Parts: sequence; structure tokens; C-alpha cells
Amino acid sequence: MRFLWFSRPAGLFSADPWRRATWALPLVLALAFAASVAAWLRHSDARDLEDERLTLIADTLTLEARLSDWLTAEHAAVDRLAQQLPAEVDDRVLLSHPAVTEGLRRLWVSVTALDANNRVVAHVPQQAPASVAPPRERTGVSLDEGGVTAHWSAARVQGGRLVVRFAPSALLRQTLPWWLAQKYDVRLVDALGQRIAQTGDPQPREGTQSYRLSVDPAMRETWLELNTRERHIPWWHTLAAALMAVFILLSALASGMLRRQMREVRRAEGEARTEAAWRRAVEDSLSVGLRGRDLEGRLTHLNRAFCDLVGFGPDELIGRLPPMPYWLPDEMDDSLRRHQRNMAGGAPRDGYEARWRHRDGHVLDVMILEAPLVDASGRQIGWMGSIVDISARKQAEERERRQTEALAHQARLSTLGEVASALAHQLNQPLAAIAGYNAGAIRLLERGGDADEMVMEALRRLGEQAAEAGRIVQRIRAFLTRRAPQPERCAVTEIAGRALSLLKRDLRGVRVALSFPEDLPEVLADAVLIEQVLINLIRNAVDELQGKSVPAGGASATSPVRQAPEVHIGATRVGERFVRVDVDDNGPGLQGRRIDQLTTAFYSTKPEGMGMGLAICRSVIEAHHGGMEAGVSALGGARLSFTLPLALTSRSLPSSGSASPSSSISPSISTSISTAIDPPMATTSSPKETLE
Repeated sequence: MRFLWFSRPAGLFSADPWRRATWALPLVLALAFAASVAAWLRHSDARDLEDERLTLIADTLTLEARLSDWLTAEHAAVDRLAQQLPAEVDDRVLLSHPAVTEGLRRLWVSVTALDANNRVVAHVPQQAPASVAPPRERTGVSLDEGGVTAHWSAARVQGGRLVVRFAPSALLRQTLPWWLAQKYDVRLVDALGQRIAQTGDPQPREGTQSYRLSVDPAMRETWLELNTRERHIPWWHTLAAALMAVFILLSALASGMLRRQMREVRRAEGEARTEAAWRRAVEDSLSVGLRGRDLEGRLTHLNRAFCDLVGFGPDELIGRLPPMPYWLPDEMDDSLRRHQRNMAGGAPRDGYEARWRHRDGHVLDVMILEAPLVDASGRQIGWMGSIVDISARKQAEERERRQTEALAHQARLSTLGEVASALAHQLNQPLAAIAGYNAGAIRLLERGGDADEMVMEALRRLGEQAAEAGRIVQRIRAFLTRRAPQPERCAVTEIAGRALSLLKRDLRGVRVALSFPEDLPEVLADAVLIEQVLINLIRNAVDELQGKSVPAGGASATSPVRQAPEVHIGATRVGERFVRVDVDDNGPGLQGRRIDQLTTAFYSTKPEGMGMGLAICRSVIEAHHGGMEAGVSALGGARLSFTLPLALTSRSLPSSGSASPSSSISPSISTSISTAIDPPMATTSSPKETLE
């Protein structure tokens, strides 16, 4: 075998990606450290902002409470003043009242008395009162020629009204504590955002926080707004951010210098690895397994495809002599002979097939082609083998062969079914003639009056047997007829009796036990199709019982004797809607197989089986809205069960408009035709009956 060597520029192949990126590790660590510091600064900045905002909200609530308390107290004073004034009020009376004097000295701007028609009857001090009547609300704010004023209105007993005006700016001076005035700019604004009163700067500065709170109901449509005076500086404008930027820049410069130095080192190493890397790349790119052996048969070289093929790693195979771990144990001698033949140079030039075992246990078929391995001087130093996995091709060939056999079997069964159908049709006429002649003979003998009783009894039995033969023929024709399910009320005991009568010959030597409750209700089903399902299950149980030999009771385990095969057929009611029919045997059992696997199309445990019987049975049961189950029997063998709906509670099954399940079950039906013309087996209606 010749190898083509290719050369590439030095430095093309270098170390693994992690090693190539080692130079960036200091820069990555620096970035991670800077990112963590930035995250901490951001978190600290956000926490400070949140604390400042919480403090701002608390101070706003405190100031709003002071304003509300002060306004409530002033409103109470106005209410008392309104109650104390006499019915006839003028400027002199209003000005002489002590409460008015105290209010004007403290905060009030003016006091106005209105009559029931909102006309001014008194006003102090002497400035002209506003021409607009005050609103009806308890407290309000208005804009007039004198500026921004607030007013109260209090009702009198005579129906008049007393209006007191005050300056909001004076209100702020009265209620704003000095420590809040140093921290915040305080404003009173209306619903449109216009300032009513303020302390500090008229406009909020950038980088500050503000909070607005409604003063209702103390002052209608009036908002209290607090704005911080200290400007908040973001963390990225601080000295710490500048230091981090310088730190990252220096780390980037250091990483660049380190990368340049490492590239020089890798370039020198790459020149030495180029040839080996190219050879390994070519070998690993192949899908064919390659193995190299020396003249003694020792493995010296393997590629990735070979290791994947057998499931062993190179460290487990390199340097190993035969026998190999992937050889089949039962074919070890044949494998060793092939190995000796190949080492002697007798390997076929076109290759040869072999069977190997993967590490996980599954067997695979391979095609092996051997060629001598020579060195540069032309001397043979070993053997190079190419291994191709042909398991998929072998499986496809086997699957195609089995399908061909199954189709041939299907054709034979179909032909047999047609013959049986024609035979049943031809037998119907002779049976009808026999029944007619028998009935005529009985009538003639009865008319004569001197007939022998034994002859009459024989003729009656002959008529009964002819009628039974006719019914058997009708069932055979019904089996072979392609039709949709025709549900009707029927008894499970009668269906089981007819099935056993058809299988009388197959059940010779098998102990059959029937177990049906006396109160078992009728089911809604197609009796012919269910009879076919039951026949298939019983026949499968009998086939599994053939050749079984187990230690019988009382016998020692070292001297096994043949145990009598048994098949039990029973039925029980399940819930309020279904009846379950069980077929048990004492055979070898299902050996872990589930119902889904057993009912798969073309799956069979019999060498000559086609694998369609149970699949068809399941389709029939599902067409009756039932289900099939598989499990362990109480007899130690297998149990196959199916459910059928009760006649009283189940809905009717569709009789047309869908594909007929019986159209796909004719193969399994035809397997039971050979016993259908046997004499019927006697059955009884007792709860439990044993047939030998």
C-alpha cells in the first residue's frame, strides 16, 4: 500500500484551541475583574438612589401630613368663627372679632362674609373683595389680581357663607421644617403643573430626584412636590471608572505582547507536527476501518472508523496479539485459522466475509480486504487491512428473503381459502338434500305407525348431525366472507363452545377447562369475528404447548417427566361496560415480550409463522372498542386477554363505511379450516367445564 504525503506551510497545525488562547487569559481575568467592580459600583449606585428615593418619599409624606394637619386646624377655626358671628355682620363687627384679628395677624389674607345669594356683606381688610364667589368645596386655590390665594368656605345657620383667604407661600413657611428646607426644593403645584408656591430654585436641576403627592382633600387639586438639591453623579463618571479603563488598557497591551511571543513558539512546534497531523487526518476521514499488523499479527495501527466499528479504544487494542476481543467466542477456531492463513499470505484478493462482535454484544458482519504493508526499502513489515461493515446489507437481504417467503405463504393460504370456500359452497347442496330426505323418511315412517323406535332415533340423530354440518358450513363461509363487523347480542359461552368444536382435532391430548360465571352478561360483538379471534389464541397456546417437558408435581427436579398441557378459557366482567376473556396455558410463557411486540405485523415466534395472526386479532378487538393484553398466567405460562363491550351499556359498532377488519384476517382464518368439518364437540352451560 502506498501513502501520499502532502506538505503544508509551517504553523498550519498548532496546539488545541485552549492552548492557543492562553495568551488571552490575563486579559480575560482583567475584564472579569473590571466587570465585577463595575457591577458592584452599579449596584451600590442603584442602592444609593433607592435609599435617597425612599427618604424623599418619607419626607414628602411627613410634610404632607403637617400641611393637612395645619389646614384641618385652620378650617376648624373658620367653622368656629362662622358659628360665633351674629346674624347681622358688617366690616366693623367682623374686624373687631378676636379670631379674625388673630387670623389676619397669623396667616389669613382676608375674611369675607357672604349672604345666601353669595353677595358680600362684610370684608376685612378694606381691600375690594374678589368678584367671583368662592367655590363650594371645603378648600380651594385660585389665581386673581393679588396673586395665588387659598380660601375656605364655612356654612352659617342663616344660610350665609364665610370665606377666608390665605397665601400658599406663607403656608409653606409656617409648616416647612428647617431641615427639610435645607435638603429639598418644595413646591405646591396645581393639576396643570403650574406653581402655586415654592421654596428654593424654581426649576429642578439635572441629576436630582423629585416626588409629588396629592394634598387632597385638604386642598382640592393641589400637589406637594419635593425635589432634592444635591445632584447625583453616576458611577461611570467617577474616578473608579477611569482607573478601571486604564487597568483594562494595560492588560490588553500585556496580552498582545504575550500573544506575539506564543505565536513564535507555536510556529516552531507546528513544523514538526505537520506530517503526522496530515496522515492522521486522512485516516480519520475515511469511513472504512483500517488496521495495521506486523508479521506476527500484532496490532500496530488503527483508525477511528475501526475503533467505532468494534467498540474498543486504541489503547485497548494496540500491541495485542490474537485472539482478538472482537472475535465471536463460538467461532474462535475458525477466526484463528483465517488469521494464520492471512499471515501466510493466503488472504483472498477480493476479500472475505467474517462475523465480529461489538463491545456491547451485538454481532456484525464485515468484509475484510488484506494487503501487504512495505516500507521505503520495499521490505514487507506487516499487513494493512480495510474493514467494511456489511451488517445493514445482510439484514436487508434477510428481510427481503423472509418477505418473499411470507408472500409465498400468503399466496398458498389464499389459494387454500378459495378451495375451502368452494368446498363449503358445494357441500351446502348435498347437506340440504340429506336433511330433506331424512325429514321425508321420518314423516313416512310416522305416517305408517309401525316404525321401529331405534330406526326413528337414528333418523332423528341423522337430521341433527346434518343440521349441525350445515351450520359448520355456514360458519366456514362466514369466516371466508369479506365484510364489516356486524355487532349483535351474543353470549361468550356460545362463542367459546363453537370455537372448541372447530378445534376438536387440534385439542387432542390437551386438557381444556372452561370457567364462565353463571350471571355473565351478553356482549355486543360480531360472533363470527370474535370466534376467529378465540380460535387464533387457542391455536397459538396449543402450538406453544407442543414438546413442553417440565418437572411434574411430586417428581424430582433431576428426573423431569412430561406434564399434561393445559389451556384454560375464562371470562369475567370488568367494571360496568366490558367483559374480559382470558386464554391461559402452562407453556413456556411470553419470556418478557409485551403485547405491542406480539401484535406487530410480520413478527412471529414460530419458524413457519407469518406474523399476522395476533396483529389481525388486535385490529378486530379494537374495531369492537376493546383492547388486548398479555401477561403471566396463573398456570405458569402465558395469558392473552381481550375485552368486549356489554350489550346493555356499550354503543353500537359501525357496520359499514369503514374498512372491514375481516378483510385482513383471512390468512389466519384459513389455518383453522382443516378442522372445521369435524363433528361438533359437546358443550354445556355449567359455570366450569373441563374437556379432555
